[in-house]
Amino acid sequence: MDIWQPAAGETLLSRTLVTFATGAATPVRGMRWFRDTERNDIQNELTGWPEGPVYRPHSTGGSLARKVGKGGAIALGVAIMAALSAAGGNVSGTSTADTGKDTPDDPADEVKDFPVLWAAPGTIARTLPWQLDPGRSSEKRYRTHAIVTDRRLVIVGFPYSKRNDALIEDEVLWEIPRSRISLVEPKRFKDGNDVKVLFSDDSWCRLRAITSEKFTRYLLHPPNLVPWPALTPAQRDTVEQFVTTSGGPNPGTPFVSRRPCGHYRVELLAPDQVDSFFGLSERSLLMDADGNKAALAEYHSDDF
Repeated sequence: MDIWQPAAGETLLSRTLVTFATGAATPVRGMRWFRDTERNDIQNELTGWPEGPVYRPHSTGGSLARKVGKGGAIALGVAIMAALSAAGGNVSGTSTADTGKDTPDDPADEVKDFPVLWAAPGTIARTLPWQLDPGRSSEKRYRTHAIVTDRRLVIVGFPYSKRNDALIEDEVLWEIPRSRISLVEPKRFKDGNDVKVLFSDDSWCRLRAITSEKFTRYLLHPPNLVPWPALTPAQRDTVEQFVTTSGGPNPGTPFVSRRPCGHYRVELLAPDQVDSFFGLSERSLLMDADGNKAALAEYHSDDF
């Protein structure tokens, strides 16, 4: 196995499966586009990219007429539901308040069109790897993960075989310093797993993370990392006990971040234990300034 590891002095914060996002509203369902700032298709201009599928938005009106002609009142009802879905309405009844949402934030980019790359010539987003595109790289054969550290965002890829799910042979496809990322914005339309990443040159991409909270947590809010010598003896004892009881045979090195409310979040990642679907799992503990484990009733919103 050849699993990506951080450099000396660099803190690994999260790793999770990501791809370019896929449209969910009826006109753009199952599709995605790569655009310049004039909404021109630029996929044939992207250096080193193999040829990919060419999509055309579905016509909701045309679909409605065909359904009416074929099936009368029943088909009309189905078509109306499709039209409501295209406009952002919830017709499945499965959305939840804390994940997806029924109404698009930006109909121009989520219903009428679905760009996952928005990039003028020479901008950062044009350098993203083609392996992120499900239309060019099937997840049945190849997986792409996003790795977040205190220094950078890294995209790695590796061949995937269902017969040997635990085999990870990472290839670094792309990376960027955190300073070149201006904004990370969760996009909640439909299933709530999309994330828009805006770069310092105003180009952006829209990604789908299998666990969006893992991907965004430390990009949205860079952690206030606390070095080991800065912890009190009581806090160190709590951390050491946590590693002993929760870390397993190769627990890795925990990192501690100070939350705005005054609590301390301890997280433990085993960097050599990567799941091809979920990425790295983390175990966490919350403690107060005295090193006492915080009860759930003592959590603040900043602690989550």
